[in-house]
Amino acid sequence: MPFRGCPLTSTDARRRFMAAPPKFKKPSFPRRYWVNGADDMNFNYSEEQSLISDSLSKLLSDNCGQEARKSLLSDDKDHDPAIWAALSDMGLLGLPIPEAYDGIGGSAVDTMVAAVEFGRHLAFEPFLASVVLGGSAIQLAGTAEQKQALLPGIADGSKKLAVALLEPEGRFDVGHVATRAIKEGTSYRLSGQKSAVIGAPSADLLIVSARTKGGTPTESDGLSLFLVRPDTDGVTLKTYRLADGRAGADIVLENVEVTSSDLLGSENQALDTIEHIADLGTSAFCAEALGALEKIIGLTTEYLKVRTQFGRPIGEFQALQHQLAEMMIDFEHARSLIYEAAMTADSTDAHVRKKAISAAKVFLGERGRAICQNAIQMHGGIGMTEDYELGDYVKRTLVTELAFGDVDHHLARYAGQL
Repeated sequence: MPFRGCPLTSTDARRRFMAAPPKFKKPSFPRRYWVNGADDMNFNYSEEQSLISDSLSKLLSDNCGQEARKSLLSDDKDHDPAIWAALSDMGLLGLPIPEAYDGIGGSAVDTMVAAVEFGRHLAFEPFLASVVLGGSAIQLAGTAEQKQALLPGIADGSKKLAVALLEPEGRFDVGHVATRAIKEGTSYRLSGQKSAVIGAPSADLLIVSARTKGGTPTESDGLSLFLVRPDTDGVTLKTYRLADGRAGADIVLENVEVTSSDLLGSENQALDTIEHIADLGTSAFCAEALGALEKIIGLTTEYLKVRTQFGRPIGEFQALQHQLAEMMIDFEHARSLIYEAAMTADSTDAHVRKKAISAAKVFLGERGRAICQNAIQMHGGIGMTEDYELGDYVKRTLVTELAFGDVDHHLARYAGQL
């Protein structure tokens, strides 16, 4: 399939997109303003965010259709290198990377704007795995030398990272770490298992959590982060496809040797950083689901206009109108909570951040699934066919529902913040 370009590949457009700082106002969204004496919130995108959204939408709509995704799956490819290169040319792989490391210096809200488009077009590119999770891990935990060595490569797309935090026995608790890192002189030996690592098959570098102190997997003290190359002796990737077609892996570490320079940040003090990384990833995954749900509602609305029964479109039947209205109400509630989650994702106030992100995840898990179920029901038999793209969007939504915690996990976490 020929690759088609986008508006930001022109010199003038890229110059406007990569204009001298400040490129984004922080927070660039939302902005308070007065209307008829009332203090309201303006949730419109800023000019820069609209440019990100429109340009990314043009790129992905031209190159990430259903046939393109099927081609990647049949060729056993994790993503399209041409799209990855275009994202690099546009500067979007550096969206959350500081300008000092050749990035744009955007906020979590700016990342949300991009993630919505990745969800709306079901892109396979490892933006969340490498840029959001990998980039945030380096920014939050890395030394100055590590940031200088890795962040520019993430921003230009030459380095792809994957973050391995979850373990088989820990369910969704990123603080449950049984993987051990035993210090031997200036080196460490890592042994353990990691599960559900999205983007791992195409990653050049893994970021792995391990226990450097403490006796049990649930102890809060004694966690560290390490840089591990996938081709290191003792590293085994058990790769697979997620339900939505993206690439993931379970990772087995058997006496894997890393050096002290591979320790990311300080030893034994990584729990807060690990939780913050997971929250940034969860916020972006929620934004992806928002884009997918918007498409699901759009597909359903159009189908109700063209499917006829008893001589008229089924969208004229009041029962289906009510059902669609409920879907729209749920969607708008989800949008508000996901916007709030994005606005708190950069915060160092863990209480505020965890509460907002878990609230969004719980509502998305419950009502996002309901939107999917209602959409399939309203489509009838066609909603169950593989050739119709509704099912692809439902799969993306349900995969996102489980990313970094399901409804039960986040409901308990939310309750813990009250």
